[in-house]
Amino acid sequence: MEQSIAPAKKVPTLYVIIGIKLLKGVVLVLLALGIYKLSGRNLGSEYDQLLRLIRLDPEATFFAPLGDQLDKITIPLKPMVATSTLIYSLFSLTEGFGLICRVSWAGWLAIGESLFFIPLELYELRQGFTWIIFVILLVNIAIVYYLLRNRDRLFKHGHAH
Repeated sequence: MEQSIAPAKKVPTLYVIIGIKLLKGVVLVLLALGIYKLSGRNLGSEYDQLLRLIRLDPEATFFAPLGDQLDKITIPLKPMVATSTLIYSLFSLTEGFGLICRVSWAGWLAIGESLFFIPLELYELRQGFTWIIFVILLVNIAIVYYLLRNRDRLFKHGHAH
């Protein structure tokens, strides 16, 4: 007797997680391409010019730390940074597409990635509280909790019954 496969139920929280993963992947691809394009230029001054172009103060508390970090990236490092960013973007895109297909390995990959960043975010918050890091921490905790709690329901076809 042939067993029919029921259509996957709608899972809005999973769709949000997929959106986060895919958006992060696309943003990182664009960032990597931008770094490649800016290779040989002073990233800190390019960043300052961009902020001024969109009428933001590059010396503001929110923007200055990133500018300082960009100043530290040397010309030989830029291709390595761009390549690393591109590889990480492909990781995020793979996670997102795997979650769309609802394969269990993608769920575990998303759980592992979110778990990896939680201690780093806690460390950053200990160094100095920022709302952005706090929200990212909460999102990663929520992703881990949701995917662990619902993994059997979300990824049934990845398990033998």
